[in-house]
Amino acid sequence: MNRKNKGSNPRNEGKLSKSILDILRKSPSTDFNYKQIAAKLDLTDASSRNKIIKNLAQLAAKKQIEEVQTGKFKMGGNPEYYQGKLDMTTKGFGYVVVDDMDEDIFIPANALNKALNGDEVEVYVYNKRRKRKSEGEIVKIVKRKKTEFVGVLQMQPNFGFVAIQNPKMYTDIFVQKNKMLDAQDGDKVVVTMEEWPEKADSPFGSIKQVLGKPGEHHTEMHAILAQYGLPHEFPKEIEDFANNIDTSIQENEIKKRRDLRETLTFTIDPKDAKDFDDALSFKKLENGNFEIGIHIADVSHYLQPGTILDDEAYERATSVYLVDRVVPMLPEVLSNNACSLRPNEEKYTFSAVFEIDAKGYVKNEWFGRTVTLSDERFAYEEAQHIIETEKGIIPTEISIRENGYNVGDNVVDAVVTLNDLAKQMRVRRMADGAISFDKVEVKFNLNEENEPVGVFFKTSQEANKLIEEFMLLANKRVAQFIGKQTPKKTFVYRCHDEPDDSKLNTLQTVISKFGYKINLKDKKSISNSLNELLSDVQGTKEQNLVDTLTIRTMSKAYYSTKNIGHYGLSFDYYSHFTSPIRRYPDVMTHRLLQSYLDSKPSAKEEEYEEKCHHSSEMESLATNAERDSIKFMQVKFMVDHKEEDFLGVISGVTEWGIYVEIIANKCEGMVRLRDIKDDHYDFDEEQYAIVGRKSKNMYQLGDEVYVSVKNADLVKRHLDFNLIGKKEPVN
Repeated sequence: MNRKNKGSNPRNEGKLSKSILDILRKSPSTDFNYKQIAAKLDLTDASSRNKIIKNLAQLAAKKQIEEVQTGKFKMGGNPEYYQGKLDMTTKGFGYVVVDDMDEDIFIPANALNKALNGDEVEVYVYNKRRKRKSEGEIVKIVKRKKTEFVGVLQMQPNFGFVAIQNPKMYTDIFVQKNKMLDAQDGDKVVVTMEEWPEKADSPFGSIKQVLGKPGEHHTEMHAILAQYGLPHEFPKEIEDFANNIDTSIQENEIKKRRDLRETLTFTIDPKDAKDFDDALSFKKLENGNFEIGIHIADVSHYLQPGTILDDEAYERATSVYLVDRVVPMLPEVLSNNACSLRPNEEKYTFSAVFEIDAKGYVKNEWFGRTVTLSDERFAYEEAQHIIETEKGIIPTEISIRENGYNVGDNVVDAVVTLNDLAKQMRVRRMADGAISFDKVEVKFNLNEENEPVGVFFKTSQEANKLIEEFMLLANKRVAQFIGKQTPKKTFVYRCHDEPDDSKLNTLQTVISKFGYKINLKDKKSISNSLNELLSDVQGTKEQNLVDTLTIRTMSKAYYSTKNIGHYGLSFDYYSHFTSPIRRYPDVMTHRLLQSYLDSKPSAKEEEYEEKCHHSSEMESLATNAERDSIKFMQVKFMVDHKEEDFLGVISGVTEWGIYVEIIANKCEGMVRLRDIKDDHYDFDEEQYAIVGRKSKNMYQLGDEVYVSVKNADLVKRHLDFNLIGKKEPVN
């Protein structure tokens, strides 16, 4: 790390050519001789002038510049400029990704020109190649991706540097003593990048927030949020605004809505849930069919466009679920109170009400605002018990109340019938080509200090799938209701494209090591064989690996006004309608649906497309933060298990080591090749293996091995393992 501000003197090695190109590029129609360039660079000695003459000749030979007359030069040919996003590597160089180009543009480290990872940049392509990536130089930073970074303060007597945690950040940030707040040497901080002077090696900044000492629990959790620019609390003015909203149920508002308070209604949620944003109602009809309502908290009634609360919710776009905390999209007065469908409380709701026959087919549908009253609240475990026993006795050991309790036969009948309908709907959805991702979720038992004291796996049971199926139904039918209307109306769709062929081929290669294969003949064959694969691996040592790899073959779901359908669900139309407490796109869906029910004209597509893009971006950041919090907890859990040996599965193989996922807790770490002492191992890319030079001993993807913890780094959220050896096959 440089500690001296060397400036940008072109005498420094590698900088002279760049300085010459900068001069010519800024005046593309002007000819320059070596004297004019020397004058612009303020170089007067003979040695420097000779270097300029030599560099001009070299640049002309490479056709980067053109000699238009003897000794006169300008930019060569037709300069090609593109705009795109910089994707940095951890090795100090990067690539600019341009939407309309098949190949990314390679940017060497000396051509970054102060651009950072994720920045929107303008790039000049000076070396266009057929078989290799084009090479270029960044000439302009159009828009910074971010200006706030998380790092560790390294103090000097009168200044300091913040070393940024992200490995794609190639520079630290210089901080003057009067801009350090109360930070101490070694503190983890949030630093704002304020400027990057022309002749400075590092950008200048100021410390915005002191997070604490690296490795401490709350420091790292706040650092995860700060790293992705996610807030951890609401500003006072937002809390005050929310607390002043009238959340009482008014008779004049009830009259505007369909009154469903007399219909049997209940919620089914995780036992530790605090907000209940969806409920189901159930009623038998005289014709033998069922009236089933999917009732969603009417957030849009309270969240009015143009208010500071709506602006805040839009900026957040989603709630963030870290292992030990939730960062909500809406303040508690709404998320846990007014918009939470708690039992025995009247609530404003937005509903999709269906008439469904005994085989699970929709016969009629209705969408609109309602008022409902939930009769019961169940945890998934309680609903599962009702499904399995077909009785209303909830035993103490699974009860979310103080003791066991009983529910009426009407409730039992509703839950059992809804489950039967959901199963029939699911079978048809799978037959239509939907893909079933029942991925095992890693969960932690936390003590009072939020320390992980145990790991368990959460799997989806019938009660979970019951709720899932009816939420999918509501999301699908709402999107279909608007999407099929003519003339076309602007709407918010949840889109999911088909998987990438190259990723499917990679998956095929990997799973063949375990004896599986997928049929790549056509769309239907792919989805059917993926479902078969996911079913076949259930309960096997390689399940989590195959599940993860299969998910990675999938395109990323996103929000858009331009509907392409949802591949994973096999739906032609799909939206998000069922979780407006925690997702802003659902709020947009409610507003648009009500507007069209009121016969208002179509909303502006450009405006909503921009909002969709923002929501997709924020969802991605939240997902990354959630993953980082899980990784942190896994590393923290393993800190206390350094003396133990664990059985794991080789989940990845690289040229520098093998990744091993522990079967008992899904924690993943790395065994570095240099740490394996019994032989010198080489990476065999074709076999997804490492092979010993002398012994020919092979460790291959999917092999079961024993490992122990060598190092657990809480700051980097990384585990290093010692390799003990292979699990011997049982004869």
